[in-house]
Amino acid sequence: MTDILSRGLPRRTFLQASAAIGALAAFGLLPSYAQETPIKVAAVYTVPVEQQWVSRIHKAAMAAKERGEIEYVYTENVANNDYERVMREYAEAGNQLILGEVFGVEDAARSVAADYPDVAFLMGSSFKPDDAVPNFAVFDNYIQDASYLTGMIAGAMSKTKKIGMVGGYPIPEVNRLMNAFMAGAKETAPDTTFQVAFIGSWFDPPKAKETAFAQIDGGADLLYAERFGVSDAAKERGVLAIGNVIDTQADYPETVVSSALWHFEPTLDKALAEVKAGTFKAADYGLYSFMKEGGSSLSPLGTFEGKVPADVMDKVVEREKAIKDGSFTVEIDDTEPKSS
Repeated sequence: MTDILSRGLPRRTFLQASAAIGALAAFGLLPSYAQETPIKVAAVYTVPVEQQWVSRIHKAAMAAKERGEIEYVYTENVANNDYERVMREYAEAGNQLILGEVFGVEDAARSVAADYPDVAFLMGSSFKPDDAVPNFAVFDNYIQDASYLTGMIAGAMSKTKKIGMVGGYPIPEVNRLMNAFMAGAKETAPDTTFQVAFIGSWFDPPKAKETAFAQIDGGADLLYAERFGVSDAAKERGVLAIGNVIDTQADYPETVVSSALWHFEPTLDKALAEVKAGTFKAADYGLYSFMKEGGSSLSPLGTFEGKVPADVMDKVVEREKAIKDGSFTVEIDDTEPKSS
């Protein structure tokens, strides 16, 4: 900035301008880009950034970039056997914070972090932080609060009381959301039964769609769309769906009743603050996905406004309030859900 301001200015004018800028900075009146150097952030994704889970990380990072807080680069569709290489390249490039999801490459990712102790790593993981790698923090989408609320809605909207559920893999970050959804459905419709299936992929819409078709053939009139492709099956067969992580109702206005939304912003904001302060350490950032932390929410009913029974929505509002004030806690159940 000094070079820009001093160019072509008399010394006295330049000194006056510099003093004015210093005063503005002292009172916090300058834009953030004039006060701080953006943090260099890189992300390594094993799936496309359009995929639900990763899209929320990408969205939060893009927002921080637009605010001038970070510089942001990323690589998508990285194979597990290539993940370590990409991580190392980003660490060597001088990035200060590296984001990603290491569910299939835990050991390799932690090994990279150990080799770059001055770089902060914040990774989606089913495991806990380890003090042996003090610069490797973990997070997960603990949106069981919002999932429980969508389950309450689903229980009321299913006429057959048979709900189909299609997930990627039966790992904790999927299991806890499914279990919370099932518990919510049982609150409003205790006789509800579930067909649970996993497709063995994070991104295979055709397989998810075919699995959902089979559940509809089995009597399900409402589907829990943990994966892309499920809502397509619901739309084609004229049944309802509940979304997960992102709100897809705009694409399925007559199909998706509601969704449990994940907001990665609180997680990223906390990490950036720690990097700025030089206090980033091995920690579990999972709590920043909780509803009371602003990390998750229930999507608006939108096109289904007025179609969900009013008494059920009253209960949903009560539960949401209780979750936020701490008087009701949604159980975190990471065990694999079963059909019933």
